[in-house]
Amino acid sequence: MAQAKFLKEADLAAWLGELAKGRKVLVPQKDGDAVVFKPWHEGVKPVLDRQATESPKKAVFPASEKLFRFSYIKDPENPGKVRVELEEPEKPEPALVFGGRPCDARGFLIFDRVYDSPKTRDSYYVARREATAFVTLACPEASNTCFCHAVGSGPADTAGSDALMTPVEGGYVLEAISPKGEELLKSPLLSDAGDKLAQAERVKAQAVESLPPAPDFAGSPEALMARFDDMGFWENASAKCISCGACTYLCPTCYCFSITDEESGMKGVRMRSWDNCMSYQFTLEASGHNPRPTKAHRLKNRVGHKFSYYPLIHKGAIACCGCGRCIKSCPVSVDIREIVTMAIEAAPTAEESAQPQGAKQ
Repeated sequence: MAQAKFLKEADLAAWLGELAKGRKVLVPQKDGDAVVFKPWHEGVKPVLDRQATESPKKAVFPASEKLFRFSYIKDPENPGKVRVELEEPEKPEPALVFGGRPCDARGFLIFDRVYDSPKTRDSYYVARREATAFVTLACPEASNTCFCHAVGSGPADTAGSDALMTPVEGGYVLEAISPKGEELLKSPLLSDAGDKLAQAERVKAQAVESLPPAPDFAGSPEALMARFDDMGFWENASAKCISCGACTYLCPTCYCFSITDEESGMKGVRMRSWDNCMSYQFTLEASGHNPRPTKAHRLKNRVGHKFSYYPLIHKGAIACCGCGRCIKSCPVSVDIREIVTMAIEAAPTAEESAQPQGAKQ
């Protein structure tokens, strides 16, 4: 542990005030019945006793963003000739996501392999990623929809966080995870963690113990590929799905988008907006053909992408952080854990696979 400090509960607002100087601080706040990440200001008390309804992914990957403005400029000497001028967006302002859970910060590691790789570097994403810090809150206890421990994470996972908070008696123990985190912990409001460290470790251990046994998803890439052409399996798995797409919008690791140009006269703006692979229109081609015409095809793609295609491309990394929002907020209780488990259990054993075609039962 590089650095650990203690923050009194009574000093939380003052510390947030310090953090908000020169940067936007997003904290979980009540919004009707939901808890969402919104900018902090004096008087706002973050909701830290439960997981936020939505993930903070829009802090780095906005639901809708302007990529650039463009203008068509006619050549006065040749009106039939038009050139295009582009206006780049302003650089993102520094930001801090405060009070998300470890699964929320870990979700961006799944984005990173796609948007900031040696082959592809999305400058918009990378600029926001570099401008954003994460102070996450270790989960004191797990809910029945949590399965972070089944995808390589845990209630106090530090992957993706710059600092980790653990609730203890009278306040929080704060651990710096990265150089960004070390800077955040230089406040005079923080004191040495001292004997609070042992209590923080007990809180973390109790959170791990509160989790049920983890489903074994180790064989998911191969099992889901084995079910790829088994549409009976996918029709059964998707029978109660209503294709609302709530799972994709709430997911910290879903990163599909669409591009649109919004024009008015000789000017316009190119927008990037979240899209939803559970929607019929997502893969609808201009010809009218749709390679994923049913919800069974679309659910196969969504589950397959997270637990098969992505791991096969990215050295086994599952494109899911186990936050459980897709289960908790699904209006018809589709459970992605059950689908992956069914695929694994339906996969032929090595012995069955080795049998001649005609010998299988």
